[in-house]
Amino acid sequence: MTAGTRNPMEVVTKHLWIEGVVQGVGFRYFMQRRARTLGVRGWVRNRKDGSVEALVQGSPDAIAAIIAQAKQGPRAARVADVKVSDADGRFTGFELLPTE
Repeated sequence: MTAGTRNPMEVVTKHLWIEGVVQGVGFRYFMQRRARTLGVRGWVRNRKDGSVEALVQGSPDAIAAIIAQAKQGPRAARVADVKVSDADGRFTGFELLPTE
């Protein structure tokens, strides 16, 4: 591979912590639809503190795209911040998990 090209088999996993007006606006379903469209695996859930948490896994391009989508959110959301950190795990689909 030459410098600047990506390994098509590369998989990255990121933990997202999304803050703002992100509950009661369909944010989890929005993330699930976007993840399925992009071929991203992982999960999303509401947090008791009013934030939304997600673990996303896929190609670098797909993960960059879903992070950009998370920063926008669905129409009724008002995203204040998205914190992103590295994570690990193995996932086969994209699930909606119960509130933590």
